[in-house]
Amino acid sequence: MLRSRVPALRYGLTTTAAVLLVCLVVASLSWLSYLDGRASLASMTARDMGEVVSYSDGAVEVRWPAGTARVPYEDGDRVVGKQAQIAFDPADPSRAVIPGSDLLVSTDRALGGVTFALAVALLVLFVGGLRLFLAVRAARAEAVTVSVRRIRLQSGLMVRSWLEIDGPVERWLPVYYDPVLVTLPSPADVELRGGRVAVIDGVTVYPSGRPVTKHPRGRRLDNPVRPDPETRAPSGLVAHLRVDAVFIVPAPFVGLFWAYLDGTGFTGWITATVIAAVLGFWWGAYRGSDPS
Repeated sequence: MLRSRVPALRYGLTTTAAVLLVCLVVASLSWLSYLDGRASLASMTARDMGEVVSYSDGAVEVRWPAGTARVPYEDGDRVVGKQAQIAFDPADPSRAVIPGSDLLVSTDRALGGVTFALAVALLVLFVGGLRLFLAVRAARAEAVTVSVRRIRLQSGLMVRSWLEIDGPVERWLPVYYDPVLVTLPSPADVELRGGRVAVIDGVTVYPSGRPVTKHPRGRRLDNPVRPDPETRAPSGLVAHLRVDAVFIVPAPFVGLFWAYLDGTGFTGWITATVIAAVLGFWWGAYRGSDPS
């Protein structure tokens, strides 16, 4: 009888939920900002051509036959002396915008934030759902007994468990971590379903990727021939978070780079840093990091 202990699935669901929560918050705040921008623009229904006559204190002064207005515009000195189409409120011509002005940029940026957050959420759900579907389908296939060795490989920041499968063609199968792997003898006979899902001592161990026929890269560590059955294997959410914390180290630098490119300043840096951090944890869970 198979046991239903799936710590990797719980960890994966936790990190996925964290990504979705952050995306929801970002999308909600961006949407509110977008609505504010649209509300400000809604009354600017009149159009005319005018000239940008000066720039000071973060705003340009524009003039057209119907009036004048000061329009917030970052680096507005580069448009001084140029003609521009002006959208303004016919009831209050001092409320106006021109192409590239701060209000238009921030409104477009807010809509982009909504789109980006939704895209990240949909991508995470799609790739996670696809992997879960393939694993469940493989688990229903007929089982064959194979001889395997559990190895750990460190490649860059990632440490993963692999099953080295003997046979006419030697294969390596990346698997999600389960404490049962720590005390698996090397070699050992296990059931393999669909060529991807292993059953070890009644515990189902799911794949964290496709099997390969070429030895994967990385520093290798083999399980002992006869592991101590009393070995205490790491388990639980804290063990996974501890080993995957390394993936959040680049997050502040990703945020800094994004804020520089997008020109969103501190708010953009915080937003991009938080998204990069939760995606780092999710990536560790998706790839099958090994906390042992």
